[in-house]
Amino acid sequence: MKRIVFHLNCLERGGAERVVATLSGQFAEHGYEVYIATEWQGEDEYEIHPQVKRVHVGLNKKQEQHNRILKFVDRIINLRHFLQKVKPDIVIAFARKANYRALTATIGMKMPVLISVRINPIGYYDFWSDKIQIPLLFRRAAGCVFQTPQQRDFFPKDVRKNSRIILNPIDERFIGNEIPKKRENVVVHSGRLVDFKNQCLLVRAFAMVHQIHPDYILRIYGPDSFDGTKQQLEELICRLHAEEYVQLMGSSSTLEKDMRCAALAAFASDYEGMPNVLLEAMALGLPIVSTDCPPGGPRMVIKHEENGLLVPVGDKNALAAAINRLIEDRKLAEQLGRNAVRIGQMASPEHIFGEWEDYIKQITRNYRERTR
Repeated sequence: MKRIVFHLNCLERGGAERVVATLSGQFAEHGYEVYIATEWQGEDEYEIHPQVKRVHVGLNKKQEQHNRILKFVDRIINLRHFLQKVKPDIVIAFARKANYRALTATIGMKMPVLISVRINPIGYYDFWSDKIQIPLLFRRAAGCVFQTPQQRDFFPKDVRKNSRIILNPIDERFIGNEIPKKRENVVVHSGRLVDFKNQCLLVRAFAMVHQIHPDYILRIYGPDSFDGTKQQLEELICRLHAEEYVQLMGSSSTLEKDMRCAALAAFASDYEGMPNVLLEAMALGLPIVSTDCPPGGPRMVIKHEENGLLVPVGDKNALAAAINRLIEDRKLAEQLGRNAVRIGQMASPEHIFGEWEDYIKQITRNYRERTR
């Protein structure tokens, strides 16, 4: 088993895309022939390993003129033709539409498909179309990777029974850094400026923090998702007259340096899968405050008051109180940070690669035995 195809929409900067970029490189370095088959090219994408082959399986110019139904069929056919040509030992799909496409495109082909759920299923996998597609298609999957038990338990028993929970790999740049002896009066946040990460709540909470600790500032790192969140943040900062103590820093390729000396990191998501940025902040040894958001990603890695603080989703007062607590109790903050750094071993790229490789070998072996 030496040829793998990853399938997802694109490599635009996001959680699933980062995992694919990291994992594909790990497999390539271990001697696998690796393809990434995407539907389109994003504007700001992750770089991939030079040995990984990127292939476009989306719509061509002629297909772009088709109606919605024909476009759906075109995408399935394009992916199927590519898989027939390459004949991978396994297809690994990431995220909702890619999962359905891969499972549909391989009907009638003796080709195992490993699907991966990367978001809160509630609100993403509970439409009427999902109620049809999950029973019909997910049962075809050779296996499924989830990020949390709460994600897994949303799905039917026949999906859950052959699944595995695997953490996201942390970029090596964030692992093994020395914890600073002196920290700056800065609270940091990183992540795409997008509605479900609720950076607006964080800004409102920090405005309350600033009333008590006017010498602290909030720096928010992350690219614009173009869903209107950046504009909302700019308007909110203006309304609160917070321009001097809330800074939108934009994208950074050196977050491991930018964030390392901060007093703490804060996250206010309403929901998401397993936040890469949270894992990275923990690996840097930063004291963490995070909402306890579904489907349980932060709760998977944070033990409250042991390696971070969890607060209820949407609770501005609780978020502000937790930030104040870590600013004021530096002994507690540093203890949380020292404990948090251990995530770097649990989620190192090599360790997570080993978990994926072990699971892939298991499901491909089982698949071959079933289809003899």
